[in-house]
Amino acid sequence: MNYLAHIFLSGDNEEVIVGNFIGDYVKGYEFNEYSPMIRKGIILHRHIDSFTDKNMVVKLSKSRIMDKYHKYSGIIIDIFYDHFLIALWDRYSSIPLNDYVIHVHSILRRFYEILPDGVKLILPSFIKNNWIQKYSTVDGVREILDRMSERTTLPDETDYAVEILLKEHDKFEKDFSSFFPALMKYVSRSFGIELEGKQYRKIAGF
Repeated sequence: MNYLAHIFLSGDNEEVIVGNFIGDYVKGYEFNEYSPMIRKGIILHRHIDSFTDKNMVVKLSKSRIMDKYHKYSGIIIDIFYDHFLIALWDRYSSIPLNDYVIHVHSILRRFYEILPDGVKLILPSFIKNNWIQKYSTVDGVREILDRMSERTTLPDETDYAVEILLKEHDKFEKDFSSFFPALMKYVSRSFGIELEGKQYRKIAGF
């Protein structure tokens, strides 16, 4: 999962949110350098990634872009799924997305000093350019993929990714809507994190 999904799945504890946000930048046992709740967020991040990688619905999504992206397919699906989380936000949260993002930005600013150097480097741009909400449109997804292919080893196949997203949009949305409530249920039961959302409560039996 990508930025918004990881943050949302952290619940309302600010330190868990921070830990989950920095999860990719904390390697091995480095998480022991942080407070207990930030450690919880880092461990949560790792469990979310593991659950996602093993899920059969996610594997189905990956198969649609495997021809061009191969081992990078998971990164693309993470981005696609954040796109659908924004599109379906009202299904999962009663807080307006813009208010939620402003709140998250304020948390990250307050915890800036304890963030890993790699996160400190990207955070000003992350906030200024509102990366979270970039995923709301296909053009935003295109911009993110272009940026990543320029600065990382991600294959430069943005046109292909956008073409498949548009062509298979309904299928990807169906995949996400099947997978995400199950992930919410896993996080809630495994980490004791309260999450709202009609779809989650339905699958969890609430």
